[in-house]
Amino acid sequence: MQTIDKFNFAGKKTFVRVDFNVPLDENSVITDDNRIRAALPTLKKILADGGSIIIASHMGRPKKNPDLKYSLKAILPRVSELLGVDVKFANDCMGEETAALAAGLKPGEALLLENLRFYAEEEGKPRGEFANDDEKNAAKKVLNESQKKFTETLASYADCYVNDAFGTAHRAHASTALIAKYFDENNKMFGMLMEKEVIAVQKVMTDTARPFTAIMGGSKVSSKIEIIENLLTKVDNLIIAGGMTYTFTKALGGKIGNSICENDKLDLALELIEKAKANKVNLVLAVDAKIADAFSNDANTQFVAVGEIPDGWEGLDIGPETEKIFGDVIKASKTILWNGPTGVFEFDNFTSGSRSVGDAIVEATKNGAFSLVGGGDSVACVNKFGLYDGVSYVSTGGGALLEAIEGRILPGIEAIRGY
Repeated sequence: MQTIDKFNFAGKKTFVRVDFNVPLDENSVITDDNRIRAALPTLKKILADGGSIIIASHMGRPKKNPDLKYSLKAILPRVSELLGVDVKFANDCMGEETAALAAGLKPGEALLLENLRFYAEEEGKPRGEFANDDEKNAAKKVLNESQKKFTETLASYADCYVNDAFGTAHRAHASTALIAKYFDENNKMFGMLMEKEVIAVQKVMTDTARPFTAIMGGSKVSSKIEIIENLLTKVDNLIIAGGMTYTFTKALGGKIGNSICENDKLDLALELIEKAKANKVNLVLAVDAKIADAFSNDANTQFVAVGEIPDGWEGLDIGPETEKIFGDVIKASKTILWNGPTGVFEFDNFTSGSRSVGDAIVEATKNGAFSLVGGGDSVACVNKFGLYDGVSYVSTGGGALLEAIEGRILPGIEAIRGY
């Protein structure tokens, strides 16, 4: 497999799949341009070589073509500004006009295509409802044939293909996986961001320095079950945090008051505890909690043992004893994965636990540990507490990172590298 740093793009047109699915406010103004900035090294490398680029991305989940509130035209000025080039815009990702714009690109020029998801063919699934299975099957067959033409058209714009969109690597969509087969192995490659993401995941899940500690937060055990089960075969320490705490606590016979809990997953929690023992994994659970008498930043609060939460109160963060226990485990680790906060960090009065975990990770990283932070809430924590530069790597991929941790093959990666 070629890597972008060793490839000369001079005189070549390159189709670059990026993840420019950035948040916009009600006036279609970008509120966070990190995803655009993350792709700049790849885009600038191609232009500096004397190549031209066709930039392709999705935005949101449009239900029709076109849904202009998801138009990538809104981000065109910012892309041009950051890239330092007057980026051209194609009002469609298909059609003769778009093909002509791509064909007319000169070295050093860039073209941004309209939202790929304005076409159902990008995702490969029918939109709308069908009356019966026969209609669904017929629609799917038609869509498969149409998707092939859609993918061929995208590929026809360029000489090379670069995938720099790790955030979409877990989807077998036209522009993230299917398109790669239209380029030979010497002309398809990962972008710099994608390569860094792949290396970071590999360092955590395969090339692991020990002890390896994973901190898993989130509200539901059910949404993290496959991740937890895979981690129990890989980690030395597994810290359970966030709302999941109370499902485990209740399963062990504790009183959790009004705390969030999946009552139908109590047996599962006990099974995971036994699997941890069987795999000799140190499963670390909270021992105390910061509780509140309402789900509010201004609620009354107190600290109690995690299994002694009175009725009418709910756990919204870990307590100081748990902060120390978690911190000691983290600071003794050489590989750290953090996915999910310890509590409702969005409320300033319940940030202490998540901040303490972040601080411990930063300290461990200073002492030589490799730390990977991923998942929207964890990344938000790192940004909120100003810890971004103190960890080894912050992943741009939410679902893609989680599926990689689960041990799944990611179509967008397999299409270029294989496993």
